[in-house]
Amino acid sequence: MQFEFTAFPRGTEGRGASRRLRRSGRAPGIVYGGTATPQPVEIDHNALFHALRNEAFHASILTMKLDGTMTKVLLRDIQMHPFRNEILHVDFQRVDENRKIRMKAPLHFINGENSPAVKESGAIISHVTTQVEVSCLPKDLPEFIEVDLSELTTGHAIHVSALKLPPGVSVVKHGKIDPVVAAGVIPRALAETEEEVAAVPGAEAAAPVPGAEAAPVVEEEKEKKEKREGAREEKKKPKGDKKK
Repeated sequence: MQFEFTAFPRGTEGRGASRRLRRSGRAPGIVYGGTATPQPVEIDHNALFHALRNEAFHASILTMKLDGTMTKVLLRDIQMHPFRNEILHVDFQRVDENRKIRMKAPLHFINGENSPAVKESGAIISHVTTQVEVSCLPKDLPEFIEVDLSELTTGHAIHVSALKLPPGVSVVKHGKIDPVVAAGVIPRALAETEEEVAAVPGAEAAAPVPGAEAAPVVEEEKEKKEKREGAREEKKKPKGDKKK
């Protein structure tokens, strides 16, 4: 997806100037990198705010129009107000088409509802991570990477090594051997119930017919009751009766 936006040179800097800029409907920013010097810029706040709501805007090569020149840039950092929908500052990095870049690519999980973990075991798919950092040339940067969960089983996981990456793209693992991306996990309540059932002797036997064991239980209780009544009668008898 192609994104294009317009930026304007920013002549004044500092907190006071940035506040006045934001009150006028503009967001302060900066573009840096490459052979040129860093350039303070300002961008229409509402246009930028709506663009940021698009996931692809965060993981794409953007075209910035500045002083009539089109420049390829990457979105590198955003500072938001703590509780207002207001952009405080935004950073862009110029792109060299011949040098590899590092960028975080979002993961799109598909076919989770068709996986054996969900259909056969009632497991929940845990998305351990929702994005991975990739290294590639700017032209090869993917908007997202699909993670197919159709073969995920309970107790197993999908690792980074199993991801199908576009040509020229590699994952930056940051020292981890093979990070986990997703796993099939059985909910704790369901697991505890299964453990309780397994702990009962004969729990795995065939289910009894309703009422089949009712008669033996009644007879057993009846016998116990008769024995208790007999013992009471013996105690009530006079001792002389026992000698005779």
